[in-house]
Amino acid sequence: MPQTVCSGTMFTTPSGFSPHLACAEPGEEEEAPQEGPGPGACLADGPPITSASLDTLIQNLVPTADYYPEKAYVFTFLLSARLFIPPPELLARVCELCIKQQQLDQSPLDTAKVRKFGPKILQLLTEWTETFPTDFRDEKMVGLLKDIIHRIAPCDEAYWKTLNQVLQKLSQRLALMSQGEESIVKVSLNASSISDKLVAFKTKPPPIQKDMLSICNDPYTLAQQLTHVELEHLSHIGPEEFVQAFVQKDPLDGTQQPCFSDQKKKTSNLEAYVRWFNRLCYLVATEICMPAKKKQRAQVIEFFIDVARECFNIGNFNSLMAIISGMNMSPVSRLKKTWGKAKTAKFFILEHQMDPTGNFYNYRTALRGAAHRSQTANSNRERIVIPFFSLLIKDIYFLNEGCANRLPNGHVNFEKFVELARQVGEFMTWKQVECPFEEDRAILHYLHTAPIFSEDGLYLASYESESPENQGEKDRWKALRSNVLGKT
Repeated sequence: MPQTVCSGTMFTTPSGFSPHLACAEPGEEEEAPQEGPGPGACLADGPPITSASLDTLIQNLVPTADYYPEKAYVFTFLLSARLFIPPPELLARVCELCIKQQQLDQSPLDTAKVRKFGPKILQLLTEWTETFPTDFRDEKMVGLLKDIIHRIAPCDEAYWKTLNQVLQKLSQRLALMSQGEESIVKVSLNASSISDKLVAFKTKPPPIQKDMLSICNDPYTLAQQLTHVELEHLSHIGPEEFVQAFVQKDPLDGTQQPCFSDQKKKTSNLEAYVRWFNRLCYLVATEICMPAKKKQRAQVIEFFIDVARECFNIGNFNSLMAIISGMNMSPVSRLKKTWGKAKTAKFFILEHQMDPTGNFYNYRTALRGAAHRSQTANSNRERIVIPFFSLLIKDIYFLNEGCANRLPNGHVNFEKFVELARQVGEFMTWKQVECPFEEDRAILHYLHTAPIFSEDGLYLASYESESPENQGEKDRWKALRSNVLGKT
């Protein structure tokens, strides 16, 4: 069924979900800062951090001349820290610690020491700008980045060059992201087109409204174009959106508001992706309900079954689920005579693959298979993994709900955020795949702009196709004809 995205009311029941980790015990002691391999999410020497104070975690992020945190730790902490401290404040804390530890406020600088430290702080800042570029839309972030590099640059002119390269790449990345987000907004506005009065065309041959089969009658081609749309949406979703989608007041935090209260809680790309899923559901249902003849409707059903199968083979599980959801909407599923004309054996196989039983056990098994194929792939075609997005969000939501951000002793529950980073990190790998299929602009334009029925329009079209079977349906049909078509 079509999905919605919001905060705590986003989903209903956990469908058997259980968090993938045991929450740290309240009495656990804080891990001390470590040198050498570093306090990563997974340590090479010694156990991983399960909980620590925010100050300790920040200290563990700060590189020195002889230490750099593991990449997994950097991603995990930068992803989760925004729940406790705004990114500009975090970067300011990191810079302050660097200045103090490396004595960067003294003159002359210890050139040998700074030359050992310089590449490490540059690496941290580069990872931050590449993984969380939207943090640097805040001018304070760019100012802090420039300031710390200016302090070490006198020891090696190469640092100036590196700084300029980082800033240039960041500027290009942010510009591309802004253009992409603007195009997504435009597409979303165009895609909101709802034309229930098209139901009236069902009685007017030849058909006035274009349909999908007149634009594309090859299931594999349409599955490829759907994959284009999916990967385009995924490319704009930043990892921070998964955290910001569920931000809430931490009862153990001494402040009165969550740290996002004074900055925009940005989840627009995530929300746009959920809207795309909903649109595809309604587009499939509209295409099925629109034809006046039963034979034509059955052909459309068979076509979308084949499209769904091709999506499964490609690894595009989100479009697959949207198609199945659209075909299972009540206005479509009630068309018993139409379904009786269609060959549906393949549809029931696909439904079995996406069966929610056992917390979507069959789907999760197929997803693991696609992920394994992606890891060993030699081409982008085999690397495609597009998860059923609403279930991914639900998993993250229940992980967030199942374990507190802080333990009773005030420590950050870092074990929880290691698991969060694992799930988000896997998604980040999948979304970076370039679509290997050639674009078909006519099909893409139709997917984004074709008018769709509202739920009332779908029911009206359904009743116009196959008459109501009981008094309740007859009353609803009469009301819909009056409200939508102005008929009695």
